Amino acid sequence: MEFKHTSVLLEETISSLMVRPDGVYLDGTLGGAGHSSFIASKLTTGHLYGFDQDEDAIKAASERLDEFKDNVTVIRDNYRNAVRILKEMGIKGADGIMLDLGVSSYQFDNGERGFSYNTDAPLDMRMDTRKDLTAAVIVNEYPEEEIRRILRDYGEEKFAHQIASNIVKERSRHRIETTFELNEIIKNSIPAKFRAGGHPSRQTFQALRIACNEELDVLETSLDDMADFLNPGGRLSIITFHSLEDRIVKNAFKRFENPCICPPNFPKCVCGRVSKGKVITRKPIIPTDDEIEANPRSRSAKLRVFERTL
Repeated sequence: MEFKHTSVLLEETISSLMVRPDGVYLDGTLGGAGHSSFIASKLTTGHLYGFDQDEDAIKAASERLDEFKDNVTVIRDNYRNAVRILKEMGIKGADGIMLDLGVSSYQFDNGERGFSYNTDAPLDMRMDTRKDLTAAVIVNEYPEEEIRRILRDYGEEKFAHQIASNIVKERSRHRIETTFELNEIIKNSIPAKFRAGGHPSRQTFQALRIACNEELDVLETSLDDMADFLNPGGRLSIITFHSLEDRIVKNAFKRFENPCICPPNFPKCVCGRVSKGKVITRKPIIPTDDEIEANPRSRSAKLRVFERTL
């Protein structure tokens, strides 16, 4: 299956990075290189480092970026390791960093990956197939209370208690192996009158995917390193697709801009924490109606931008 993915907020993201021909750029979520191909096309003596943990994405991106190969380095790894790896390569800082979070169209549409509740497939959901933890392991081996917490915290699922309970009951009879088996459990756990607002499995599948790939932990623990790695005037541009990601990015950017933890009644700051820069997007940039019509999956996207000033 060909790796296809429609880049969301493409023009807005490239514009936000203010790409310089001699700059150093990091794309931590390379995907099919939709954003990166535009960044690379603007470089002369500059360089782009693209990271992705998905083997198929690496192959597709490498092909797409081949015409810019003198200015591009593609690395298969999780973006949580990107800053460390670049430092080990002797790179001292970046003029722009971007993350396009979430799941690519290819990953959703490639049924065998198990990301979609619309295709019957093994419960996998790994973005990096070298890892051992799959959604099936979570569903079949995690304690009921941990499954309930995952569904509640990562999926904001109102019926997390019922779904977790029914998963445990079902797995006591046989191992739950496929997406459609899980769909049936979820459907039977949610009263019919609450099933009208979209597919009943949507929030549970989101929660399992986030847990399987440690998505929120990776994001939360990476942002400080990325902000610190920016050169003065460099920008960090991040596209999120749900409120949990967006909240992490929004709060981190606010903290980067105003890190002071002194009580409000102190006449001056004594905590010694220094601002890293300024938030460029007081409100997130969202897709236009035309983009949403052309690509409905862009509907929930939000772009936030931070600029390093030190």
